[in-house]
Amino acid sequence: MAKIFYENDANLDLIRGKTIGIIGFGSQGHAHALNLRDNGCNVMVGLYPGSKSWQQAQATGLRVGTVEEVARAADIIMILTPDQVQRQVYVDSIEPGLAAGKMLMFAHGFNIHFNQIVPPDDVDVTMIAPKAPGHRMREMFENGVGVPALIAVHQNATENAQQIALAYGRAVGCAKAGIIETTFAEETETDLFGEQTVLCGGVTALVKTAFETLVQAGYQPEIAYFECMHELKLLVDLMHEGGMAYMRYSISDTAEYGDYTRGPRVIDEHVRQQMKQVLNNIRSGAFAREWIIENQAGRPSFYALRRQNQEHMIEKVGAELRGMMPWLKKRAAAPGTAPAPAPAAVPADGGRSQPSPTAAFTPPVEPYQPPEEAPTSPRESSGSTYQPYRPAAAEGEDEKPGFS
Repeated sequence: MAKIFYENDANLDLIRGKTIGIIGFGSQGHAHALNLRDNGCNVMVGLYPGSKSWQQAQATGLRVGTVEEVARAADIIMILTPDQVQRQVYVDSIEPGLAAGKMLMFAHGFNIHFNQIVPPDDVDVTMIAPKAPGHRMREMFENGVGVPALIAVHQNATENAQQIALAYGRAVGCAKAGIIETTFAEETETDLFGEQTVLCGGVTALVKTAFETLVQAGYQPEIAYFECMHELKLLVDLMHEGGMAYMRYSISDTAEYGDYTRGPRVIDEHVRQQMKQVLNNIRSGAFAREWIIENQAGRPSFYALRRQNQEHMIEKVGAELRGMMPWLKKRAAAPGTAPAPAPAAVPADGGRSQPSPTAAFTPPVEPYQPPEEAPTSPRESSGSTYQPYRPAAAEGEDEKPGFS
């Protein structure tokens, strides 16, 4: 079983005399910065000049500077920008300000695990990854509780990296709920796997396929939408609150019997084998390489897939039916929240003329060579041998309001 740390395991005094730099002020960035400040820490926020978040951060009373200024001044630097721009932010603005004994922190392991960022040996490299979106993290902190988080140590130059990271985790409120020990490899690989097979890829493919099956069989799209898409939230909420057993306790016996007897027919051994292939694709570094090269090419496949899915019947039917649900509109306009953004338009040329995070960079000369065998344990994995790329456009803040 995993080792879990709580408040008694963390000493806030280890960081109260240090300057903590938060790079980015989006979903996670604002929560980290404000929670640290409220726990008596010396916090600075690093943003690029002209960032729309600059005034927002200043309005909260936080000190704001450029990423370069904050990186030079900070003892602990938490990078909370999007994955695809982290390397450029690091190379251009953070790496020049690093000095022996500083700590570089992340909330997701992608760029460290796949060697897109390779810090010097004389700095600590750690992770505190809250398992909740930033707004929930801040809300729970203000209510005197916290959200769970993961902790990992990639480099322990000071021989005190884990204790400093635990102090950080306590300061942002996560030690109240519990901080689970992991590795950069385990966090990265399981995060990508969960997104691809369940949370994003698996769920959307399942819903869309079920919707199409009903419509092709002659059922009205509106009815198919309710049964395959709309009601999903009701069941997920029950599982989220009390697990699968609580969900099954809450549904009809007819639905429960259908769950036990028909579910395994849909998610069968073939699906299990496909999941294993997806996992191997992640662990070998093949997915990371594919995504990096897609960015280097200007994202043509990404934009085409986005457009294709935006034009699916389920989106059109869903938009009409959600118009019949005024409570959804009220929720979108609730204080402290922003209306759901319209899907980003896809450039007519597929995005080739748009500045891409990696468009200006040449792919590695040597082709990627995956390991002969996948690591026997995620905790033993030392990462891939990926050659770094350098994105062209650096953003100093999160792009999306969610978490992964």
